[in-house]
Parts: sequence; structure tokens; C-alpha cells
Amino acid sequence: MREIVLDTETTGISPQDGHRLVEIGCLELFNHVATGKFFHTYINPERDMPEGAFRVHGLSEAFLSDKPKFSEVADDFLEFIGEDPLVIHNASFDMGFINAELKRIGRPSLPMARAIDTLEIARRKYPGAQNNLDALCRRFNVDNSGRMKHGALLDSELLAEVYLELMGGRQPGLVLQRELAAKTGEKVARAARPAPLPSRLTDEEREAHDAFVASLGENALWLSSKA
Repeated sequence: MREIVLDTETTGISPQDGHRLVEIGCLELFNHVATGKFFHTYINPERDMPEGAFRVHGLSEAFLSDKPKFSEVADDFLEFIGEDPLVIHNASFDMGFINAELKRIGRPSLPMARAIDTLEIARRKYPGAQNNLDALCRRFNVDNSGRMKHGALLDSELLAEVYLELMGGRQPGLVLQRELAAKTGEKVARAARPAPLPSRLTDEEREAHDAFVASLGENALWLSSKA
């Protein structure tokens, strides 16, 4: 299974207030293992940088002034994420900004059904506890000492480790399947065995079983049900 862990940085809280994306970071997981493939870009938001947002991520208006606009990176971004599930912490925030940018350039929105929200998963598993990314790193002993400020690619790397722990650590597959099935309403199909297992019964054991069944007579329940 291919999944994309995704994070963004922005100029503020809401795209409805005119705030824009300034950074996107994504990395690829295959069967919950990072493949080393990633997508990362800074984005010129075509507006000023509020002081509060600058304190969060440290990306200044001057630094971003020569970076590409979203319209210039949209195709590469969409190609990287493909049609695969998006693992996001507080998905409504990031998806809201991404879809606002896509709408601005006349592109279709990404459906929320694609998002696996690790914040929702953490809240269900640890109700009442702090469930921001730093708190979850502490809970799972994920080293976030390099996180002096928010950064989309670094936060994606940390989230990938947190996500694995939320899904059950070394054996996350079954839990993940239940999470995805609950989101999509789809039944989780079991993989077909390529070849049947050989019988463990010896010929002598099979003959003994047949003789025992014969000794029960024609009134045996499972024999009469076949008539």
C-alpha cells in the first residue's frame, strides 16, 4: 500500500481570510516504510507574512519572494501524491488550504475521504491527552530535537514515525485496514492464497476418520443433511 505523509505551512489560520500556502512537504510510504521519495517546495504566497506566522515557521516574505507560485508547482505536487491516501495531522487544516489553492487556479479539489487524520486517531486512542505532534513524539519517544520551528518536510518525517506507532508499531496492518474501511465504507478484501496448503493428515489418519464416521450409521446429523 502506498501512502503519502503530508504537511504544509501557511501565512495564517484560514484561507477564507486570504491566507496562503508557503510550504508543502510530502514523503512516500510503502507498506508503512519510508521509501526515501519525497516532494518539497516553498511557495511564494503573493502577500505579506504576518508576524505570528513567521514566529511559527521562520519563513519571511523576503525569503519567499523568489520562490515559485502555487500554480507553478501544482502539477508536480499532484503527480507525486497520485490517488493515494494522505496521512495528515489535523487534516481539515491542510486540506482546506490545498483545496483553496487548487480552486484559485481552476483545478479540482482533493476529496477529504482521501485523508487519514492522525489527530482524530490520536484523540480516539488517548482522549483528554495532548495530541499535538510534539506531544505524540514525546509519547512514542520519537526524536524531535531538531524541530526548533515548524517545517513541512521535517514535520512529515516526524509524523510518519508517529503514524506507525498510532497504527500499532511493528504490526500496523490490521489496524490500518480497519481505519481505512471505516473512512471509505469499503470492505477489506483478504488476499487470496496463491496455492492451497498441503493436508496435514496422513493416509492412516484419514482412513481411521472415515471408519469412525461410517460407524455412526446413516442417522448422523451431517450425513442426513446432505440428502
